[in-house]
Amino acid sequence: MRLIAPGRRALLAALAALPLLAGAAGAAELKVMSSGGFTAALRLLIPEFEKATGHSIRLALGASMGNAPDAIPNRLARGEAADVVIIAGEAIDRLIAEGRLLPGSRTDLVLSRIGVAVPAGAPKPDISTPEAVRRMLLEARSIAYSASASGVYFATEMVQRLGIADEVLPKSRRILSERVAAVVARGEAEIGFQQVSEILGIPGADYVGPLPEALQRVTAFSAGYTVRPEQPEAARELVAFLRSPAAHDAIRSTGLDPAP
Repeated sequence: MRLIAPGRRALLAALAALPLLAGAAGAAELKVMSSGGFTAALRLLIPEFEKATGHSIRLALGASMGNAPDAIPNRLARGEAADVVIIAGEAIDRLIAEGRLLPGSRTDLVLSRIGVAVPAGAPKPDISTPEAVRRMLLEARSIAYSASASGVYFATEMVQRLGIADEVLPKSRRILSERVAAVVARGEAEIGFQQVSEILGIPGADYVGPLPEALQRVTAFSAGYTVRPEQPEAARELVAFLRSPAAHDAIRSTGLDPAP
């Protein structure tokens, strides 16, 4: 008899209830927009959800904020269709206030921390304290940071708190529509800052670690429903699954923590 690991057993048990809902509504194509912070976990969980429910998911990716054409707020502003949006919680709140997402629909899924990347094989700098991070930034010749939530914090708060904005920002590059770690991997920056989940698994880049707690900015990545979803029942099933304990192992494996 083949044994099933406890984590896998919990996943299967949670998924087993979903077809009861799906059967009533019929299989649906669900349109989901997600920012990079949750994408790795979502890619692990989507096949299980699709297999259990019969639904299919069409995934569109983009930043939680910023002026990139594929940033999710800009996609919605252009009228692109979606049922579920998964982005930084503060961006969800903004879209609710703008009338693009359903009031009261914000559901926190995970907590995400900012990490540091260097080119593969390069010495890993000390980032154990704010002073060590300050020294690293002053010594680095080139720095890359995200155009989304972690990058906004880096460019508008963190370097100001360290008192080195004038020295650091001129040699820093804001990355649009690409993983910061991929830019680091190509040797275009010595140091990169982004959500940990967006650094892990990028070939050619090494993960140094998270920022120290005194400098860290923890971001909730949250789901919200669009005002007029085409598949509201399937959307609720997906969010319920992503919030369930059955999804926790996949979430943690991508450098995220389940939201409390």
